[in-house]
Amino acid sequence: MDWDKLRIFHAVADKGSLTHAGEVLHLSQSAVSRQIRALEESLAVTLFHRHARGLILTEQGELLFEATTQMVQRLDATAARIRDSEDEVLGELRVTTTTGFGTLWLAPRLARLYESYPNLKIDLMLEERVLDLPMREADVAIRMKEPSQADLIRKRLMNIRMRLFATQDYLDRHGTPHSIEEMGPHRLICQHPGTPQVAAGANMIQQLMARDLASILHVNNYFGVLQGVLNHLGIGVLPDYITEGSPHLRRVLEDVESVEVPVFLAYPEELRHSKRVAAFRDFVLDEITTFRRAHHA
Repeated sequence: MDWDKLRIFHAVADKGSLTHAGEVLHLSQSAVSRQIRALEESLAVTLFHRHARGLILTEQGELLFEATTQMVQRLDATAARIRDSEDEVLGELRVTTTTGFGTLWLAPRLARLYESYPNLKIDLMLEERVLDLPMREADVAIRMKEPSQADLIRKRLMNIRMRLFATQDYLDRHGTPHSIEEMGPHRLICQHPGTPQVAAGANMIQQLMARDLASILHVNNYFGVLQGVLNHLGIGVLPDYITEGSPHLRRVLEDVESVEVPVFLAYPEELRHSKRVAAFRDFVLDEITTFRRAHHA
């Protein structure tokens, strides 16, 4: 197959439009259209359904787009490795982690990384979905479970637990429960047990919800739960690492907590020698060491 035609096909499939693809490729719409027709003729298939609102891939087009997407990702990975042969730590680093950990633990610490590497460009992708590192959806991941994907270098960072927190203002107004049976009159702020989250957190929430609580506020990430707690709406289920930056929080029911949740850092084997990845890994390990000392002081 003609590499140039595949490159043009990928742009059209990605943009869903001959015009938009032409703008990206710096080609006229007619030139793009000719190349797509030539590719379809060489394969003896139709790759796009033409609609007034744009182009939609046929089943055969979907198969080819999947293949060209993998090609692009592999080429990006190779380009990253070539760039990483330079001495300086610069360029883009795509980091993925959960919304809670990314907003409450990682993002507030990134200033120290930028102080050391001011030319680093970090793309922080916060979502519960596990991105495919070998396929270069991200360069580095921090996850609340050991990655199952093959060909990954992984490092266990620390363990966390889910615990109950409230503000002193809330407790002064509504009282402090001294046993799980006394949670009934209080509003519980938590993620829904069915929300994508660590299993330990979901199990703890299910046990609390079985207590016939008067009121519940569900938020689909820990950052939202924290905002509810800080605004005195109730008692929240939060990971223990949030206490460091939240001096207004008070722990409630100290004997109620989840089992330990491991936190792992992982990156693809092919980025083993990446200077950007190494700089980020060392930064996180240093921050974890500082964090542990503070918590055990």
